Amino acid sequence: MRRYPLSFIVLTTLGVLCALPGLLSLVGMGGLIHPVLDDPMAGVAFLVSAIALIGSGAFPLVIERLKEDDAG
Repeated sequence: MRRYPLSFIVLTTLGVLCALPGLLSLVGMGGLIHPVLDDPMAGVAFLVSAIALIGSGAFPLVIERLKEDDAG
């Protein structure tokens, strides 16, 4: 069984959770969650943050794979 670094799991989960309101805001349904999300630019901000979180989570995963390749 493959173990993923905790930081990868946490940051990727936060990225996905951040992308959900961003996508809802972009399709025009953000106002159902909060009035601020009625603006499509709020959706763009959430999506940019989601991409940054997922990208930050990828670094520990890549480092872990490099360590496995080096040891094996």
